[in-house]
Amino acid sequence: MRASGGASPRPAPPKRSPTPSTTSTTTKLLVPAASSSLAMPAPRLAHLRRLLSLHSPPPHPLAPSPVRSFPLLLPRAMTGAAHAGVATASAEYEEVLRCLSSLIKQKVRADTGNRGNQWELMTKYLQILELEEPIARLKVVHVAGTKGKGSTCTFAESILRSCGFRTGLFTSPHLIDVRERFRLDGLDISEEKFIRYFWWCWNKLKVKTGDDIPMPAYFRFLALLAFKIFSDEQVDVAVLEVGLGGKYDATNVVKAPVVCGISSLGYDHMEILGNTLGEIAREKAGILKKGVPAYTVPQPEEAMSVLEQRASELGVSIRVVPPLDPRQLEDQPLGLHGEHQYMNAGLAVALANTWLERQGHLDRIHVQDHGTLPDQFIKGLSIACLQGRAQIVPDPQVNSEYKDSCPLVFYLDGAHSPESMEICAKWFAHVTENDITQPGPLEQPHSSSNSKKILLFNCMSVRDPQRLLPRLLDTCAQKGLHFDQALFVPNQSQYNKLGSHASQPSGREQIDLSWQLSLQTVWENLLHGKKGLNGPSSSGASLVFESLPSAIKWLRETSRQNESTSCQVLVTGSLHLVGDVLRLIKT
Repeated sequence: MRASGGASPRPAPPKRSPTPSTTSTTTKLLVPAASSSLAMPAPRLAHLRRLLSLHSPPPHPLAPSPVRSFPLLLPRAMTGAAHAGVATASAEYEEVLRCLSSLIKQKVRADTGNRGNQWELMTKYLQILELEEPIARLKVVHVAGTKGKGSTCTFAESILRSCGFRTGLFTSPHLIDVRERFRLDGLDISEEKFIRYFWWCWNKLKVKTGDDIPMPAYFRFLALLAFKIFSDEQVDVAVLEVGLGGKYDATNVVKAPVVCGISSLGYDHMEILGNTLGEIAREKAGILKKGVPAYTVPQPEEAMSVLEQRASELGVSIRVVPPLDPRQLEDQPLGLHGEHQYMNAGLAVALANTWLERQGHLDRIHVQDHGTLPDQFIKGLSIACLQGRAQIVPDPQVNSEYKDSCPLVFYLDGAHSPESMEICAKWFAHVTENDITQPGPLEQPHSSSNSKKILLFNCMSVRDPQRLLPRLLDTCAQKGLHFDQALFVPNQSQYNKLGSHASQPSGREQIDLSWQLSLQTVWENLLHGKKGLNGPSSSGASLVFESLPSAIKWLRETSRQNESTSCQVLVTGSLHLVGDVLRLIKT
């Protein structure tokens, strides 16, 4: 896990295309081709101008804000560069991403300092950015949980947007671009607006922080940025997904949300939140507030008792919401696929309905039939969109070469807990059983009658593969699905954490594959320990690749070698891995 730091922005590594090598072992390696020395890019002039004369606040959507500036000293060597020309918007955006990267430092995730981690600093940051009053005016839907909190937030935002309200949605993590975390009216914030709001927050904080008050941690900065964006954009409702835990999460500076929700709880982030469901539930219950209605879904008894106890201490009731009945949707599908999404949709309906009621807007909705949801709710649930959750993406490169078949299809789900692994396995088994086509903009073409099931997997080293992989393998076997091969890869984003283009380290830098090799060992032991589990016709072979691009190249070559067989690739274990795959196959 990476935590905050005050380091200066680091220059991005030169972008280059890796060249795969051939190997004769089960471990596939990608050996980067030697690259010539590249000159450093020109100074980011737009950023230098901001260092010379800091940005004014971004204009209000209804009226321009007065210009306010703050002095800042520059090294002499930098002052002459501001007259060299004008940087492009994309170059400026890359500079923004580099500044964000400076807030990330490698840190042992289980460090006890992560728990709370100078929580009182959030108050100081709010004061520096003058956000206390704007946050108090936001009409917030606040959601914590282990599984499904992002989906719940997405559903709730889509419902309220369909009711005619201007919405802001803050979720994490992003898969391809950091702007995905900030949605206005259902769309990622524009690059221009993101740049403008970023510099406003960054420059104010740079002036006021130092030895006593460090720059905020990465996620805290993004949360502060979200509050600035949503308040200045005058959204009617801000839907906030907790990043981690609840009590000490950066989003928990909201003192009086309109309504709170807690999605399904399970074992995740145990090195920070605790080793029992009770301890985890106690951290999640930290978002509950006195006088604020709260909802949750059916929980394990140990977790439910803690939630009820905390709600009782605050003098509020926490209501348990059942999964949404599909019949209430008038034959419309949910925008997010998978049976588990009916649980998240049910919670989102309760949150949206309570928000409307408490804000006096129930007159905005109308119901055709008392057995169904309001029309706006059905629309919102059916158009909701969130990448990397039960998402099917045919490979555009390979499939463009064939008219009537789909030789390579990626099935992407960012499951990373034992419970979500089981849900992911059920979904994958269901949609590949008869090559089911799912509705939506990325409709799956019919694959050939023969198919190869391949697992593309990685997980963070703080997670226990002995709990993740058995749940995935056992659930698939119960559904009659057996993997022909398993591929283990490092995340591409470990080389480029925020930039718009993932790139490998330059030169012949040694890449540590010890974690991927350990995942392979766990997999092989599971197969050998369960006689017949993988099926008589399955090879059960596993491969370790040095990079994700080399794994994608191998998959493409494999699918081309036998067009009568479809390669159905389940990508799971990490949302970061899912994002990296999406980035690579869409470019």
